[in-house]
Amino acid sequence: MVDSEKEEALSLQKEFEWVLSKEVHAVLHQLNTILVECARRFPLNLCGSENVHKEEKYFMSVPPDQLKCVVSLAGDTITQADINFRVQRQQNQNYRTTIGGDNHWKLHQIQDAANHLQLALQLLDNIEKDYAFNSSEEVLHILGNMLGCLQRGRNTLIVPRKKAMDELMKSRNMKSLKPNLPEDVAISFYIQSHKLVFAVYHVTSVHGTMKFDCHSTDASVPWLNEVLVLFTVALQLCQQLKDKICVFAQYKDFTIGSRPQSSIA
Repeated sequence: MVDSEKEEALSLQKEFEWVLSKEVHAVLHQLNTILVECARRFPLNLCGSENVHKEEKYFMSVPPDQLKCVVSLAGDTITQADINFRVQRQQNQNYRTTIGGDNHWKLHQIQDAANHLQLALQLLDNIEKDYAFNSSEEVLHILGNMLGCLQRGRNTLIVPRKKAMDELMKSRNMKSLKPNLPEDVAISFYIQSHKLVFAVYHVTSVHGTMKFDCHSTDASVPWLNEVLVLFTVALQLCQQLKDKICVFAQYKDFTIGSRPQSSIA
């Protein structure tokens, strides 16, 4: 019984040493390949790439003429937009405004997601290819940081930050509209998953009670879908390696070179 336990411990120790010396580096290399591909999908200059900020046009609408918007998107910037929408007051009122010239609308989620991706790639760049990992704690520390970067990058695109009406109306982006909108009306462009969303917000007072209305429409952005798929694949790969390392982390005496010499046949 004691011998079988020793053999099992020896077998686990050998597997642990192989994982630290071979598999961790193989997974990190694979992870780097995926993240470089993800960076190439961003229409921003990442990892020394010179991606052209190619303009893409999107049309969004809610019939019948509730919302209508034609947007030109280049990288993280709406360079041009022709915006028409209807707001219900005592009677329907139509508004038209534009984005253009030197006044652009910034989609900060795209740049923020790119920044988190860049940090993940820098973490990988800091690990030498022939570096010898000595413990599960060391690998788990790196994987924890990596998972944090990837989760924040992915969540930035999937879950847009909610803003109060006052914050929307005072945002720098609202100043890019020509002509300006009334004080009780605000618009917003944001990313939600693989979609560019256009929303109109309107505040009215009904018998002394403030009423808040919101209408929105969206358009699918193909490269965002590819980015999210690559973020997800990278997260899964990272989590699988972390789960495997966590199994060995249960054995506190497992480190490189800790195999009992007397047990080696």
